[in-house]
Amino acid sequence: MAVGLLRPDAATSAVLGADVWAEPMGAKSSMGVLPDGLAMPERLTGREVLTFIGRLRGLDPGLVERRAQELLEVMELTGSERSLVIDYSTGMRKKIGLATALLHNPRLLVLDEPFEAVDPVSASTLKGILVRYVANGGSVVLSSHVMALVEQLCVTVAVMADGRFAASGPLDEVRGPGTLEESFVRLVGGDVAGGEGLSWLGS
Repeated sequence: MAVGLLRPDAATSAVLGADVWAEPMGAKSSMGVLPDGLAMPERLTGREVLTFIGRLRGLDPGLVERRAQELLEVMELTGSERSLVIDYSTGMRKKIGLATALLHNPRLLVLDEPFEAVDPVSASTLKGILVRYVANGGSVVLSSHVMALVEQLCVTVAVMADGRFAASGPLDEVRGPGTLEESFVRLVGGDVAGGEGLSWLGS
């Protein structure tokens, strides 16, 4: 709903002052989105996907070609550019998905579980790209269930439970004296018993 994929029942969402639903072109031109389980044209190669997305966004063909080449190199996908996306691994799909989100040089990235099922090498590449993106003035909104990753990458954190904010603010403030995972479990009212009652387990 925040990025324009689902119509909200109420309230509004704006990106850099542009209402996502009243001014969709203005909002979406400033935003790159990587949904979890992103569907993309699987019978195209990575380069063809980037060319297709770039042309849909109205970018100059020469600019699309240059940026596609740079993104394929940075994402370490040049060796697989003749492979169809349907043959990509999960890590490769995440990287080409991030490449499509970055192609038009947005000021905001919204990423849903970008590191889920991604191998350590691909994850390291993605982290480096995001750190560089933020250092150059971009902003990233990231959702994840891996609290160690959130602690490593995020400055501001919001914990949601039952569709509402249980806490939000600077990382240190939300985390408190323990780890962010401990704080998350406490905030959402989770059971930290760890399987009490399984006395037979391992005996």
